[in-house]
Amino acid sequence: MKQTKGPSLPSSDVIKASEIGQYCYCSIAWYLQKCGFKPKSQLLEKGVKKHEELGSIIEFTKKSDNKSKSFEIAGYLTLILGTLIFIFGVIL
Repeated sequence: MKQTKGPSLPSSDVIKASEIGQYCYCSIAWYLQKCGFKPKSQLLEKGVKKHEELGSIIEFTKKSDNKSKSFEIAGYLTLILGTLIFIFGVIL
């Protein structure tokens, strides 16, 4: 069965879920941002910088988690290999 797309709205007519909170907080600021005006605020710039820092921490944590999973697998394989060597050493 072929799926058909419904009518698409121009991007300026689409409201994202995150924009609802912005609109409720200050409808004028929301409108100005939709019109292309960027807000100037030291706190906003500080927040953006903090989000970037947190993003880099999250990426570092993901990489560290992948490394520790690799070491965990290597540890289990070493344990299995050692157990097999011990068992076959006792048998022989």
